[in-house]
Formats: sequence, C-alpha cells, structure tokens
Amino acid sequence: MAKHMPAGLKATSSSVAIGFGVTETGANTFTQGSIDLNLDPLNREVFVVTAINLDPLPPDCIPATNTRVLASLTTTSQTGVVGLSEANCMSVANLYVRQSAGTIDGAAFMTIAEQPPATLDYLGIIATNDFFIQIEGNGNSGPKSVQGKLYGYRARATADIYAALVQSEVLSA
Repeated sequence: MAKHMPAGLKATSSSVAIGFGVTETGANTFTQGSIDLNLDPLNREVFVVTAINLDPLPPDCIPATNTRVLASLTTTSQTGVVGLSEANCMSVANLYVRQSAGTIDGAAFMTIAEQPPATLDYLGIIATNDFFIQIEGNGNSGPKSVQGKLYGYRARATADIYAALVQSEVLSA
C-alpha cells in the first residue's frame, strides 16, 4: 500500500494486482480492450494505482522494414495509442526495430514507462469503473499483443474528492 494515503481517501483493501491483455484484431490494427475494476460508485470507491507493468510482444524483424509495437494504458477510452503527455495516460510501452535498406542488420529501441519513481506514493487514481489498454503495430506480419499488471488498492473517497476525481477523469477524456 502507499507510503501516505492521498488526502480525502481511506483504503478499503490491501494491495491488489490485476492482470490483463489485449491482442490486435489484425496485423497493424489499433485495438483497445477494457478492464472492469468493479468499483462501487454508491460508496465512492476508487482505485489508487501504485505501479503498472506493460509487456508487449516485440515487433517483427523484417529486412529493410521498420516495425514497431505501441501500447498504452489509460483511464478513459481512446481512438489510438497515446503518449504520456495525454491527461488520462498512466503508462506506455513502445518497441521499435529499425532496419537498413537492403540489409538484415537492424537496431531495436524500447521506451517503457511502468514504475513510479521511489519518491511517489502512487501513479494516479482511477475513479470510474474501467481502465483501457491500447495496442497498435506497424510493419508487422501478424497481430501483436500486450499483457500486463496494474497494481494498487481500493479506497473510499469523501464526497467532494470523489466528485472532483470523476469529473476530472471524464472531462479530460
């Protein structure tokens, strides 16, 4: 559980790990999955996220072809994979393979944002019932997938904090 409880919240569970996964519906096709947290809105229940681990399949290594697999985890539904600059994006994992034209030589690159710095008590708070996983490949010969875990705990918010969290999450979608 967090080192310090966010103001206006009271923990109602110990730490929880929620596994998830989503596979592209076709090669190089944006696909989104929704994971239900089963929160109780009548009791102003929220989920305090303490860590996230995203593990996408690597892009294909195809001679003279740049390939990639992009994945993100957000608190609201998206129309594409998003970056950390988006208000509701909590984590990203981007994998690239860059190939030289006419050769099989290439280089792999990776960008992953999954763990909070040690000074943070939590990454964010999910106030609505679902979180969303997005994946999209480019240049790959088959569909790619991403699996992961969301770590955190359930908490009950005061009425004013709950209203502010829900409004902020929904309005920034």
